[in-house]
Amino acid sequence: MANYVAPSPEALRTRPPSRLLSASEESTVLMRLRRRLLLASLRQALKTARFRLALVVALTLFFWAGLFLLLYETFHFLASYIGSQGALHNQVVQFTFDVFFCSLLVMLMFSAGIIFYGALFRSPETIYLLTLPLRPGRVVLYKFQETVLLSSWGFLLLGSPMLVAYGVVTGAPWTYYALLAPMMVAFVYIPCSIGALCCLAIARWLPRFRMSLLGGTAALVVGLAGYAIWSVVAGDRSDLLTERWFHHTLNRLSFTSSYLLPSWWLSSGLLQAARAGSPIDGAGFTQSLWFLALLVSNAMLGQVATHALGSRVLRASYSRLHTGPSGGTHRGGKWIDRITMAVTFPLPHQVRLLILKDLRVFRRDPVQWAQFLIFFGLLGLYFLNIRRVTYDVDHTLWVNMISFLNLAVVGLILSTFTTRFIFPMISLEGSRFWILGLLPIERDTILWGKFLFAAVGAAIPSTVLILISDLMLRVAPLVVVIHQITCLLLCAGLSGLAVGMGALMPNLKEQSPSKIAAGFGGTLNLVLSALYIIIVVALTAVPCHFYLAAQPAGVQLPEELQTRLIRGIWISTGLAVGVGVLATFVPLYRGLRAFRRLQF
Repeated sequence: MANYVAPSPEALRTRPPSRLLSASEESTVLMRLRRRLLLASLRQALKTARFRLALVVALTLFFWAGLFLLLYETFHFLASYIGSQGALHNQVVQFTFDVFFCSLLVMLMFSAGIIFYGALFRSPETIYLLTLPLRPGRVVLYKFQETVLLSSWGFLLLGSPMLVAYGVVTGAPWTYYALLAPMMVAFVYIPCSIGALCCLAIARWLPRFRMSLLGGTAALVVGLAGYAIWSVVAGDRSDLLTERWFHHTLNRLSFTSSYLLPSWWLSSGLLQAARAGSPIDGAGFTQSLWFLALLVSNAMLGQVATHALGSRVLRASYSRLHTGPSGGTHRGGKWIDRITMAVTFPLPHQVRLLILKDLRVFRRDPVQWAQFLIFFGLLGLYFLNIRRVTYDVDHTLWVNMISFLNLAVVGLILSTFTTRFIFPMISLEGSRFWILGLLPIERDTILWGKFLFAAVGAAIPSTVLILISDLMLRVAPLVVVIHQITCLLLCAGLSGLAVGMGALMPNLKEQSPSKIAAGFGGTLNLVLSALYIIIVVALTAVPCHFYLAAQPAGVQLPEELQTRLIRGIWISTGLAVGVGVLATFVPLYRGLRAFRRLQF
């Protein structure tokens, strides 16, 4: 300190000021950071979990190939049923693509807004980024790109096999496949930017009403979708799957073909590219490029608008959300707590309290209950209106197939929810585990509480929806019982997989449930859940199919043959129960062992 010489005022005045990073340099730094984090995670996975990584890749490819074969057969059947050429075929395919992409447009807007809210306003990383000399708009774009990645991987996984299958069936040229990736990526940016803009606007100007707005929006989406479902199935049923029925359905859902919707731009551009090689439409490739330019320009506009609005409102919005009034005291859910404690009275008191804790976290998190309301609300509306699609007695097999497909759809939605919300529960307890560690309970009790919360919470809406579906379709009583058993097996198995895998492969360093679910463990859990659903549903559906196929309408089977068929149904159901027990308790057992040794 004795040798220290303070700089003179003249030296301080002439010192060059420190230069802040430019906008392009900030982007380069954040991209380099994201790339290094991604490469570090990949290297760690290749070093410590090669088998798991290879298994996830193999199962994902298997799932993609299975979906591709299913859609290939669907498009092939459609081409053979109404012809591969002609106006009707083009209208039906255009209608299918318009409805599919319009539905995904709405879902991506909603999910992107929710994920963006969690990534920007509830992530500890945002606090750190706001303390750095970074522009607020650049922080918003950094989180926006993360949102696009997390909210769109499911769309790419489900949409790509359908589009590739259509191209193979119709013999599309190579330009069609070359345009698939850029068109799908550009399309994803549009709903994600709309969801991000709505999130920023609500957080800035309506922070106290964000829960009410989210619930109202979810109810509006369910209502509009219900009206769309009703408008399709409310017509005359005597001409089902005829040309007149197709035209009637096209007219009722014509709003999905509006020129102002990005979903119509995507479907029209892809269809034009698929027809580019035919002599009928030689200008298809040029038109598809115009649609690609339209998608890219709107995607860029959405990103620019998100950056501009984020630059203006991020700091003020973040301050109001974290320092202002919360906008609610959660006292309205006391009656739910009382009902939960009364219903779970046979369980130990400690387990009941843990279930109550998880239920409170669920209902106070808009990300969870909003998506739950949308998906199960849409299923409920569909099942309530399925009675309008009645069939004659000769179509018993068709009814059986529809009923088991409904069961598979419920299972797939359950697998999505268990992967998205149940699997990260153990990981999210990491930073708060010291609270549970001070309680006089064993670690096994925590895991069993989460399993019961997931299994019972999934079984209540699922069994009710499947029962409604069977009653609307007038399914045979024996098949109704098989459906209920299968549904309970799906709820227990998927919950056991999610809780057990979550305890076996926790990610204690991550606080975002979206990132945890999109990671290696979440992907593996989703793939295993899909395989489990296929095995269980197939084991119960095939014997029922043979049982119904063996007794045509008005024909009484011999008693011995009927007894054998019914015995085969129960044997196959027993095998399904065995698979369900293994899928439930093996992951739970492995998870319990890992959870006991886990250090927090």
